[in-house]
Amino acid sequence: MSETYDVLVVGSGAAGLALALKILELRPGAKVAVMAKNGLTEGNTMYAQGGIAAVLDDADTIESHITDTQIAGAGLCDHAMVKLVVESGRDAIQWLIGKGVDFDREGEDYHLTREGGHSHRRIIHSVDATGRAVQTTLADAIRASSAIVLDHHIAVDLIRPKMALDRKGPCQGIYALDRNTGRVMTIPARMVVLATGGASRVYLYSSNPDGSTGDGIAMAWRAGCRVANMEFSQFHPTCLYHPRAKSFLISEAVRGEGGRLLRPDGTRFMDEYDSRGELAPRDIVARAIDDVMKRLGCDCVYLDISHRPADFIAAHFPTIQSTCQQFGIDITKEPIPVVPAAHFTCGGVLSDKNGRTDVTNLYAIGEVACTGLHGANRLASNSLLECLVLGARAAQDIAANLDDAAMPRSLPHWDESWVTDSDEEVVVSHNWDEIRRFMWDYVGIVRSTKRLERAKHRLKLIFNEIHEYYGSFRVTGDLLELRNIATVADLIVRSALYRKESRGLHYTIDFPELDLIAPPQSTVLVPKNFSDHRVL
Repeated sequence: MSETYDVLVVGSGAAGLALALKILELRPGAKVAVMAKNGLTEGNTMYAQGGIAAVLDDADTIESHITDTQIAGAGLCDHAMVKLVVESGRDAIQWLIGKGVDFDREGEDYHLTREGGHSHRRIIHSVDATGRAVQTTLADAIRASSAIVLDHHIAVDLIRPKMALDRKGPCQGIYALDRNTGRVMTIPARMVVLATGGASRVYLYSSNPDGSTGDGIAMAWRAGCRVANMEFSQFHPTCLYHPRAKSFLISEAVRGEGGRLLRPDGTRFMDEYDSRGELAPRDIVARAIDDVMKRLGCDCVYLDISHRPADFIAAHFPTIQSTCQQFGIDITKEPIPVVPAAHFTCGGVLSDKNGRTDVTNLYAIGEVACTGLHGANRLASNSLLECLVLGARAAQDIAANLDDAAMPRSLPHWDESWVTDSDEEVVVSHNWDEIRRFMWDYVGIVRSTKRLERAKHRLKLIFNEIHEYYGSFRVTGDLLELRNIATVADLIVRSALYRKESRGLHYTIDFPELDLIAPPQSTVLVPKNFSDHRVL
């Protein structure tokens, strides 16, 4: 058994690191650990390009940002949560600046850009690599703090001791695979925070790094937490299309600064789909591109910023320019080939304004959580804002209640006495590939009931194979991720089948219109029973 921590943060992106630092500010003597699936700086935050949405300009208003968020969310946003997050934006940005994040300036003021769905310029950024600036700054602060870093550890499951009357008690820690040693550790903690990010790697094509396999969502579901709005998977409209490029995102800020979407023949098309053109919300732009590609039978469309001056492009998009240059694309002279890719999970573990979940002493913040902020579609650059604001609020709640949380004692060790090393890794790789392919084909940008039923049927068969495999062999990182993407895929499919309308990111050809009769409702799934750590 590992040493016991006051707070164990599972995940090392902006949400997890911000929370850990805030707790140490509020409770300097607390024993805090940050667990990273890979290195401390690996994760979605590192690859975020655009920036952070916040009302920082006198011409902008809180009310306008709230309205833009709710319009993008297609009627499912929680107004109180939107108001809370948006009103906290300036303080969140000031906290980052205080930590040393270097945002771009234009004269004496910070440079603000505009992205799809926003009615004003309100995206503060660090060139086109804002996530890198935020992630490295917070990671450096964590390394300089008293926090313990457990890198290259992948969570297996949450630990909830069984209580009387067949119920389970508070979360008291996790089992985690130490990838350095290959052994599963028991890690006790008085409070556990899930900051594990989203699940976009459940799809074949994604802008996310390989680790975005929905681990926190799957673990929380198995532990008894409700999940909500899993049908709303956001597809970023513009990822670089090139045989040697691995899911490189072309920031929405390119369209915000005048980038035009073109058919292969060079003609624009977005005005035919939405009056806002290239600045329409992401779900609309992604569906438009998908429609153009299917109608024309083309492999991609093109994003052209070459009409802007070369020095402007170099100053605002240096990362995009240099990356495209590596693949022989000069964005100052020619358009960029782009396709949509899975990008953000709008649903997740149901949590409140302080990050609390259904399980006592378990919190969920960032992309792993469903707070009501995003509704049926996330407004661009609200994600890092959510990480910072909800990370701070959860830290305050944890700090205020830490003394009331019991210190875990005598937790069961992970038992490997009845399993062996696998001799059939092909089962893992095959199922991993199959899930991601049929999720892309059947549960992607455009869906149908028949496609969803096909996916549901395939998942039943795959679950049986995973269950048998998981019960017979020692766990590996690949097996754990396979188990989690299968769980998350099932939650997405079930949620999509429940929604008999098209709303936000969920578009089905069988119900192509909004349901205007019934009031808008979130899709909430409730686990029927709680599985232990050995049962899928």
